[in-house]
Amino acid sequence: MRRLTLASNSPRRIELLGLLGLPFEVSPADIDEQQGPGETPLAYVRRLACEKARFIVKKRVGLVVAADTIVMDGDRLLGKPADPAEARQILRKLRSREHQVVTGLAIVAASDGRSFADVCGTSVHMRDYTDTEIDAYVATGDPLDKAGAYGIQNADFHPVAGLDGCYASVMGLPLCHLAVGLQGFGLDLSRGLPERCQAYLGHHCTVYNTILGMAQR
Repeated sequence: MRRLTLASNSPRRIELLGLLGLPFEVSPADIDEQQGPGETPLAYVRRLACEKARFIVKKRVGLVVAADTIVMDGDRLLGKPADPAEARQILRKLRSREHQVVTGLAIVAASDGRSFADVCGTSVHMRDYTDTEIDAYVATGDPLDKAGAYGIQNADFHPVAGLDGCYASVMGLPLCHLAVGLQGFGLDLSRGLPERCQAYLGHHCTVYNTILGMAQR
């Protein structure tokens, strides 16, 4: 079995990767994450994932998995809020509206540099939460380390009314896309994964058959 390394110390990505049922190590990548001049959001998030994986693979064996997630309100990128005031501003802007969450994913083999890269996009519709709910959520500090100022999995705030796409990708790691990529490195981990993912997230997924079907083409 190939050794697996996650190039992130995100608790959410660590939890999700654990659903694959493989042991793995964690080695976060410290790279420059500035968007390049004229770089599209999709190209940007894909590049960051690839650069993170290649940064870590130099000092590891086996396979390195990396991901990067961005939140897009139209053409505008919503990063992590600088302070509670900005978090409130972002949450008010997103309220009762749809936006996009995009995760870039990369896998690189240490042995020969072979790689896989993909991008997963999800449309997210926020519920009509109140200003009082926003204030209570911001007071917890949870929005301050999250792009778009929210965590989809937060049970108390419960910011999302519905989505079209991959729930796990909004959390930071699209597991079915990852399973498709790992098949190219001789690891078939798709069996039972959709069921484990849905049970863990408490979410009924409507896209896993389409995503996993890509590996059969």
